[in-house]
Amino acid sequence: MNMNVTLRPFRLSDADDLLQFAGDEQVTKFLGWQTLTTQAEALTFIKEVCIPHRWRRSICLNDRSIGFVSVFYDDGHKADIGYVVAAKYWGQGIATVAVKMAVKQVLIDFPEIVRFEAFTLVENKGSQRVLEKVGFKFEGVLRKYVKIKGSIVDTVVFSFLNTDVM
Repeated sequence: MNMNVTLRPFRLSDADDLLQFAGDEQVTKFLGWQTLTTQAEALTFIKEVCIPHRWRRSICLNDRSIGFVSVFYDDGHKADIGYVVAAKYWGQGIATVAVKMAVKQVLIDFPEIVRFEAFTLVENKGSQRVLEKVGFKFEGVLRKYVKIKGSIVDTVVFSFLNTDVM
């Protein structure tokens, strides 16, 4: 598979590309935040959420933003990882490549991290496959764990340790 997948910080010029996937309810149905509807909302999201984030990178295909990967880390030994890819790129291995790249880079940036955690909705089988392909281990189902779009739903938790092999 010849893909030029890269990770880079968000730029304000990514607003149109961001709106393509963050404005798609097929993508955002799995996320805690609302679907974006305008370029102004996309620009605000980049300025106020993406750029100041400690470790959020745009997943790019030929330097066009098609998703993002975020690591939530407050020092200590654990970090949460999450990711989004535009629906038209689902099933092509892009999220797997991006998550592998992110985990490797975050372990360099924050060598004190021992454990990554990833949470996904039970029905989000594609995301679970990404995590398994990267080398994350299934740990269990957290019942009624998170509120998504007004519903309290079950969540699957996976982990990856800095000693695990990708």
